[in-house]
Amino acid sequence: MQSNKPLILVTNDDGVTAPGIRHLIKIMKEFGEVVVVAPDSPQSGMGHAITITDNLYCDKIKIDGDYEEYSCSGTPVDCVKIATQEILKRKPDLCVSGINHGSNSSINVIYSGTMSAAVEAGTEGIPAIGFSLLDYAMNADFEPTTEYVKKITEYVLKNDLPKNSVLNVNFPKLEKKDIKGIKVCRQAKAHWVEKYDKRQTPQGRDYYWLTGEFINEDAGEDTDEWALRHGYVSVVPVQFDLTAYQHLNHLKSLNIEH
Repeated sequence: MQSNKPLILVTNDDGVTAPGIRHLIKIMKEFGEVVVVAPDSPQSGMGHAITITDNLYCDKIKIDGDYEEYSCSGTPVDCVKIATQEILKRKPDLCVSGINHGSNSSINVIYSGTMSAAVEAGTEGIPAIGFSLLDYAMNADFEPTTEYVKKITEYVLKNDLPKNSVLNVNFPKLEKKDIKGIKVCRQAKAHWVEKYDKRQTPQGRDYYWLTGEFINEDAGEDTDEWALRHGYVSVVPVQFDLTAYQHLNHLKSLNIEH
């Protein structure tokens, strides 16, 4: 691997052949030396899961281009772990995850395999960005994201990121001419109202299919949901220290010493 170029690790949760990651690879090749380690099948909604009870396989493949590429049997987080521990000869200068087919804004960030891969890289001290497009179709048009992926990538490579944080970037499903720009914002307060659709197999065994409705309860104009609804690319800095510092004082009466 050439050390005079930025080393960029590319991963995702939709699988190594998904159109979103193929588009992201093409962009990243303009910035540096690319190594791809991505799941061999879709891993959406896996969050920060890791493989601990099954064998983990990672096979070198060649789909296109003159870069290293690996197909991993594990989760997006597994991909980052095995890349940094077994495949890469040096610490990457950047990890990018995506481009995801579908939203990872607001509360979706905690379920997202795309963002968990970025967070895992962040915990290892690697600047990381998760990219998502609000279009779940496999034939989604990723071209309108190109200019903004480049701008954000260039910024992070030049300026780094604050310690213990990564970026969650979401693109509205719009033509390039209709995207108004970039908004750095906070995560909206929202939730899913979920239910399970109970069905039966032809053999009469019950099974369940998760459905739900996304409820945005945040009227703020500084959120990712507001930005996306109004035609902006949303950029949210995400921290992986989950301590609720504002509540430490409230809970101080629980402190006990013997």
